[in-house]
Amino acid sequence: MTEDLRARLDTLATEAYRPELAGLDRLPTLEIAALMNGEDRTVPEAVGRRLPEIAAAVDAIAERLARGGRLVYAGAGTAGRIGVLDAAECPPTFGTDPGLVVGLIAGGPEAVLNAVEGAEDSRELARADLDGIGLTADDAVIGVSASGRTPYAVAAVAHARARGALTVGLACTEGSDLGAAAEHPIEVVVGPEILTGSTRLKAGTAQKLVLNMVSTITMVRLGRTYGNLMVDLRATNEKLRARCRRIVALATGADPEAVDEALDAADGEVKPAVLALLTGLGPAGAAALLAEHGGRLREALDAAGTQPGPRPAKGDGGR
Repeated sequence: MTEDLRARLDTLATEAYRPELAGLDRLPTLEIAALMNGEDRTVPEAVGRRLPEIAAAVDAIAERLARGGRLVYAGAGTAGRIGVLDAAECPPTFGTDPGLVVGLIAGGPEAVLNAVEGAEDSRELARADLDGIGLTADDAVIGVSASGRTPYAVAAVAHARARGALTVGLACTEGSDLGAAAEHPIEVVVGPEILTGSTRLKAGTAQKLVLNMVSTITMVRLGRTYGNLMVDLRATNEKLRARCRRIVALATGADPEAVDEALDAADGEVKPAVLALLTGLGPAGAAALLAEHGGRLREALDAAGTQPGPRPAKGDGGR
């Protein structure tokens, strides 16, 4: 480690040493757990202080995706893995194509499970990874780095911005290089970790909370939910098929037999099943109306003059 880098790390809140915890390894297990739990409770408050910045970034991202762009996460280590995880959850949750939300991690897929030596320090690798997915000006790139100085994340954002893409810098330090490189800096300051420098703890939790917001609210803005229901859910197993049936029931109040019939007619897809039940349209008519409104169920229902909103299904007790 160079003297310059060591000096910089000494100034980062995420790397700060807490002398009051020097006896951590001597404490009873329950006391350590209580300390960690207390630290974790501060993270949502830190995220809450950045809600305006998060909301502005989400609206800008949704606008890019609405015109055909993609959402790309770029990070190294824990930050990269959190981005990969969030991207991987979007297709089953929101029915998106796998290429709509992309997680790039320094070192490639191997780095999800194993550390790849030197990958996070490579600016060239970040540029090559973005060029490899055919980055365009319609895309949105979020660089993720606890310290806000990881070369891979900073270079990814700088390269994306130079190409005209929307850029967001998610860091856990104020005045970060990553925030300075991005159009939309989101700096969630969570303070020193209970285990010095272990940014998979509070910093990792903060990053997960923010990316949860970004992907979820973006999909809400894009019409991939109806109320608080996952109407674009992909039913790939029995549990998810049961969830689809429950979602249709919650959205329509229909009885189980009618729900099953509607889902069968819609080839298991929730939105046309809901639309058919609420409007009386047949499968083809429901599919056509949805297509006319870009797959947005609420807009299709508005056009049909039917808009009851999600409600408790029969037998659900309103819970």
